[in-house]
Amino acid sequence: MEYLLPLLLYVPTMLLALTFHEYAHGWVANRLGDPTAKVLGRLSMNPLVHIDLFGTVLLPLLLIISKAPFVLGWAKPVPVDPYNLRHPRKDMIWVGLAGPTANFTLAFIAGMVIRLLNFLGIGFHGPFEVILLILTVFVLINLVFAAFNLIPVPPLDGSRLVAGLLPLAWALPYVRLERYGMMILILVFIIGRPFIQAFLGVFVGFFRPLLAGCDLWAVLEKMP
Repeated sequence: MEYLLPLLLYVPTMLLALTFHEYAHGWVANRLGDPTAKVLGRLSMNPLVHIDLFGTVLLPLLLIISKAPFVLGWAKPVPVDPYNLRHPRKDMIWVGLAGPTANFTLAFIAGMVIRLLNFLGIGFHGPFEVILLILTVFVLINLVFAAFNLIPVPPLDGSRLVAGLLPLAWALPYVRLERYGMMILILVFIIGRPFIQAFLGVFVGFFRPLLAGCDLWAVLEKMP
């Protein structure tokens, strides 16, 4: 029972964050000339088409059960064919940044709702406390997803930015690392976890007072 509330809070908010993230990739790619995601049915807000067994289910569940300071995860990447894009190298930067931008936008909207409710003087008691918890978790999850995906390690979205800015002779071998994406991510979690946590902590710590009119950590500490 001790995991029931965290699961009820994190799972729906995480699915929405991941779904919106992947949809944004496909939407921008489609606007820039690549309809691959649309043709394959991945340009969708249905979370079922984006679920990855390990990244969407097993890893977040393990982090929740182990009471990790952050809950991370990923969905099945939306397929993008760079050769369909009008300007492949430049456009892939925008496709890559679309996901983190979508998550930051969701965090901003949820944060503004918290500020509005505080401004209206609505006390967070009873059912309103649940609303505050949901909004708080939603802000934090989206900030963490945005920050994590900006790490410049293939296949994360930050690698799209790096590949687009590197000279072509360096970008090609860098992009080829994506075929080993799962192995790289596992190594990053094993070896670089302290650095990842430090980066996420700085990123979330910087933006959280701008997005919500309350102490987000203090709210989360009330959770059982």
